[in-house]
Amino acid sequence: MLEIKENEEGIFIKIRVQPKASKNEIKGLQGDALKVRLTAPPVEGAANQACIDFFAKLCNIPRLRVEIVSGLTGRNKTVFIRGMQKEDFCSIIKEYV
Repeated sequence: MLEIKENEEGIFIKIRVQPKASKNEIKGLQGDALKVRLTAPPVEGAANQACIDFFAKLCNIPRLRVEIVSGLTGRNKTVFIRGMQKEDFCSIIKEYV
């Protein structure tokens, strides 16, 4: 089950990133985290920026509303999406999980 925490400002999502993939995509769940494949390599923050860009495009929101709040140097990350509600995010990703 995907772990999504919500507060009055937005939602926190646990993700597991696979860098250097063939395309940017959600590839289901891994434990309580969303598995995200990104084409960017894990070098000089490229995968982190690709992660932010991916979620902004997925949710159709500005990149400034997406922030990686933990896991900047690892595969396991927590992403904060400002102004998003849990129900809205679940409806966006339901076809992937």
